[in-house]
Amino acid sequence: MNKEVLELWPELMWIQQEELREATAKTWELALEKSVLDPDNLKRIPFTLLCGPDLKVTFMDHKRSVVHIARDAGEKINAMYHGELTVDMDVLIAGAILCDVGKLLEYVLDKNGKAVQGNYGKYLRHPFSGVSLAEQCGVPAEVCHIIAAHAGEGDLIKRSAEAYIVHHADFMTFLPFKERLKV
Repeated sequence: MNKEVLELWPELMWIQQEELREATAKTWELALEKSVLDPDNLKRIPFTLLCGPDLKVTFMDHKRSVVHIARDAGEKINAMYHGELTVDMDVLIAGAILCDVGKLLEYVLDKNGKAVQGNYGKYLRHPFSGVSLAEQCGVPAEVCHIIAAHAGEGDLIKRSAEAYIVHHADFMTFLPFKERLKV
């Protein structure tokens, strides 16, 4: 696991299964290799292109918050549902870390350094490119399912418990920003 990815994602160390942790990190390494974005860009650009250029919440602020919220929710479910609803914490954390990795292929920087949707992103949204990157790195199907199902595209399939958690952690920290624009 390279230092650059570990600095972006200290939460990788929460994944207990070494093989899954390495495949998750490798997916981020591949995405950074293929992207015009670098780690500094991810700490600067807004987390969404839908909320205007003045948004202070960065891509990494949002992504890391989703991972923390998802982990907290998974732990509560495991503690309080008497084993009738269980969450695989490694799958959950890996899925939360990877759900937006495809945005590194979807976004480009314009001549002013502002993140915009690139040509690739116009044809393939990040759930699709994210699954492609993850599969190339040996990420298992149950984690790829979270990547595929976390956004609106997932509304058409049956989600796992882990995919529901990541979906809701992502949208509960996105929709309030999007909705406030309508006020």
